[in-house]
Amino acid sequence: MTLATRALVAAAAVLGAGLVLVGAGTGAPQASRTVMFGVNDDAWLLQGPGTLRSRLNELTRLGTDVVRLTVRWDQVARSRPSSPRSHSDSAYDWDRIDAVLRGLRGRAIEPVLTIYGTPRWANGGRAPNWAPTSAEAIASFAYAAARRYSWVRYWTIWNEPNRSTFLRPTTAATYVRTILNPAYAQLHAVIDGVRVGGGVTAPRAGSSGVAPVAWIRAMGAAGAKLDAYAHHPYPGRPQLETPWSPKCVNCQTIAMADLERLEREVRRAFGSKRIWITEYGYQTNPPDIFLGVSEVLQATYVSSSAMRVYRSSSVDMLIYFMVRDDTEPAGWQSGFYTEDGDVKPSYAAFRMPLMQTSRRGSLVGLWGQVRPRSGSQPFRVRIEDEAGASWIGSTRWTDSKGFFSVAVGAPAGSRVRIWSVRDGAFGHEVVVR
Repeated sequence: MTLATRALVAAAAVLGAGLVLVGAGTGAPQASRTVMFGVNDDAWLLQGPGTLRSRLNELTRLGTDVVRLTVRWDQVARSRPSSPRSHSDSAYDWDRIDAVLRGLRGRAIEPVLTIYGTPRWANGGRAPNWAPTSAEAIASFAYAAARRYSWVRYWTIWNEPNRSTFLRPTTAATYVRTILNPAYAQLHAVIDGVRVGGGVTAPRAGSSGVAPVAWIRAMGAAGAKLDAYAHHPYPGRPQLETPWSPKCVNCQTIAMADLERLEREVRRAFGSKRIWITEYGYQTNPPDIFLGVSEVLQATYVSSSAMRVYRSSSVDMLIYFMVRDDTEPAGWQSGFYTEDGDVKPSYAAFRMPLMQTSRRGSLVGLWGQVRPRSGSQPFRVRIEDEAGASWIGSTRWTDSKGFFSVAVGAPAGSRVRIWSVRDGAFGHEVVVR
């Protein structure tokens, strides 16, 4: 058994038998056939290696449906506009956002624009994480942004406001009344059919914040206006938490394993609303020796989380953070590339996720997706064991969204992956249990 195979077997053991049975006679909710998958990495997209065009082309190769991009209010409007509701006011600098959005639009990738960061002139000379002193200030900016990008359908308001790192005062009432509701009203006033996500919460309170369960309830009490609830369900103990377990029934935190609790809390606070997961990921070790998992396990969790939201009836999008690891060790290390540009196994797992869903004797159920391009995609299933490698059956086809569920004969311990005919590439590898 090679070292890579041992690592894959270890990853399978961590996921446990419970994951294999998901959707196999367990009464799982009807799958969402419209879930979109994407990435969020402003630093890489705006100023990463190569050209903007080459980075946008990489998003196409990945099969990215959506890209979350921050519109920094404090950087676009460094000085107070004389005509704040005119997007062409000379005080506004939209150049960098314009270039990225043109590229995304030309490649049919949906942007998810996040308005964040208060200019000093709007909050009494404080840092960008301080709320504006007047709701009219962000209302005017949201109106101007909506006029300029009226074709963008998905927006979120602020980033992790339940943590003081991103919002002060850190209260749901401040967020709802001076940021969310004013921006929501103006986006809807300008863009027909716009969808605005609120909350955009961190999974835990941190040292001086508010836990997401309490935050959701307080937002509801404050009369929050939103079309979807956005959340970042990062694991608290990555080496012990999978996208499915362990669940924490009475916790105030909300990780991916607690997706059903997030759905319940949102429904109680706001009624029938959609769920957007606008940041998610696992860091890798190396380089993060404290919070990282192995690269193989990271790839398994990328595939596993994709199936997790696919089986949900309420999640519309899952956005992974990030594309390429930070160059500083103290930064974030959850990319599909290392800081040196080496490809991690999670790259293939994002492009073509694959998970084992069941076993009945020698028959193994597989779920997955071929993401690049649109429409039904041809693929083949490849099996490898100590005796060698071979194809299982002939060419198969995904559904119109690239998803598939198949049953194949594969013994325990063998390794299975799919081959995308049009990409000429393999996807994520699964060790059969």
